[in-house]
Amino acid sequence: MGWLEIGKIVAPQGLNGELRVYPDTDFPERFEVAGKRWLLRPNATEPEEVELIKGRFLEGKNLYVIQLAGVKHRDEAEELRGCKILVPENDRPPLGEDEYHLMDLVGLSVFMHDSGEFIGTVVDLIAAGNDLLEVRLGKEETRGQGDKGIGGQGDKGTRGQGDKGTRGQGDKETRGQGDKETRGQEDEEKIQNLKSKIQNSKTVLIPFVREIVPVVNLLDNRIEITPPIGLLEI
Repeated sequence: MGWLEIGKIVAPQGLNGELRVYPDTDFPERFEVAGKRWLLRPNATEPEEVELIKGRFLEGKNLYVIQLAGVKHRDEAEELRGCKILVPENDRPPLGEDEYHLMDLVGLSVFMHDSGEFIGTVVDLIAAGNDLLEVRLGKEETRGQGDKGIGGQGDKGTRGQGDKGTRGQGDKETRGQGDKETRGQEDEEKIQNLKSKIQNSKTVLIPFVREIVPVVNLLDNRIEITPPIGLLEI
């Protein structure tokens, strides 16, 4: 089974076993809806199942405070500092209009919208003021039938075009700006393998906004862009 990292425990909260978590997801329900989660301890290779009792967002802190079953005291919470919180890779929240999983975008071919000229291949998506598609210029890549991006079922989460972080406060399973429900380890390895193969190739960063990326066609494995003058110059 693959996993998605949705957050990391950074400190205890108070004296009653609550935990502060830095989120790596744009989906508040990951921490606010009770249920099963998985905990990966530092230096461990396999996660352990835990039960999320409750959680709340700390306004202005970009943190969640959560309570896990069986963790009732501060010293018990302190032992969990540095642990990662995971969910199964196939546990993807529903997407809204113009929202995409990162791993559905990586590997797509990029074309000029007006002329159909091939530009390059998406190799990553970078969180910034607007999310940026990292595109390798040059030879077109071919994806296998049914391949959902380089990494299959993983994601950095989903990102809406031009979305200003509508559902979370910065994470790796993203839906908008700064989102990141992190890609699974297998997906990260595949992205790095792709990058290592093309490290001598030229890449450009393209803002993932509707004005510049008007067409995302997952069925045809293509993206169409209308870049302003100078954007593709390196």
